[in-house]
Amino acid sequence: MDSLKRNQIAVMNIQYKFFPLTKFLDDAVKNEVECIELWGAAPHFHPEDMTYYDITSVRHEIETRNLKLICYTPEQCIYPINLAAPYEAERRRSLKFFEDAIRVSSELGTDKMLVTVGTGYFDGSDYEEAWKYGKEGLMQLGDMAEHYDITLALEVWRKDETNLINDLSSLQKMMRELEHKNIGAMLDTIPMVLENKTPKDYLDVFGERLVHVHFVDGAPRGHLAWGDGILDMEGYLGQFDEYGYKNSLSLEITDGRYLMNPEKSIQQSVKRLFSVIK
Repeated sequence: MDSLKRNQIAVMNIQYKFFPLTKFLDDAVKNEVECIELWGAAPHFHPEDMTYYDITSVRHEIETRNLKLICYTPEQCIYPINLAAPYEAERRRSLKFFEDAIRVSSELGTDKMLVTVGTGYFDGSDYEEAWKYGKEGLMQLGDMAEHYDITLALEVWRKDETNLINDLSSLQKMMRELEHKNIGAMLDTIPMVLENKTPKDYLDVFGERLVHVHFVDGAPRGHLAWGDGILDMEGYLGQFDEYGYKNSLSLEITDGRYLMNPEKSIQQSVKRLFSVIK
C-alpha cells in the first residue's frame, strides 16, 4: 500500500457499551491506533444527560492520550430520530437533536459528524414527502455545520432500515440535490456489499466528496472484526489505496459476540490492517 497511512485507521467505542469509556480510550492507545470515532450514547456520551463540563472532560480524556477524534456519531438508529418523519413534531425534535450534536461536535474539537436522513413508510405511501422533508432537514443542518466548520458525513443504510438513502444511487441523488459544501458522502462496507458494490464504485462517483468510511467485515451482514466475515477486506483496501483516499477508515464493530471482550475485536482488526498498511 502506497497511499493509505496507519493514521487513517480509527476505532469506535460502540462495542464497549458495557465498559467505561476510559477503557476504550486506553485500548486504542495500547493497540497503537491514533484516531477514534465517538459513538454518542449512554453510558459513555449522551449529551442530553451531560453538562458542558462533562463534555469538555471527555475531550480532555481523548486529548491527554494524544488521540484524535475524527468523527462524532450521535446515536440515531435506536432513538426516535427521523428527519423524514411524517409528523412535524418528530421532525422538529430530530432537527434539534442534530443541531445540538453539531454544537457538541465543535466542543469536542472534531470537524466531522455522521448524519442520516431517516426513513419514510416502507409501503412508499409518503415517499415523495419523506424525501422532501429529509432533504430540507439536511440542508438546514448543512448550513449550521458550515457556521461551525463541521462536515456532515451522510451515511447509507440498508434497505431494511430505510427506503430513502439505501444504496449508491439514492445517495448520489441526494448529494446532487443538496449540493452543499459541508455535506459529504460516506459508505459502510455492509450496505455496500449487500448492493453488490465496491469502494471503487463509490470513489468513482464521489471522489474527494467521500469523507468517511465504516470499514468492517461481514458474512455478508453484520459489523464484524476483520477475519470473522467473508468480505474481501484487503481487496477493498487496495481500491482505497489506488484511488489515494485520504479520509478515515473507522472500525464500527457492533456484533454482540464482542461485548464481553471488545478489545479482542480491535486487536484482531488492527493487526490485519497494520499487516497491510505499512
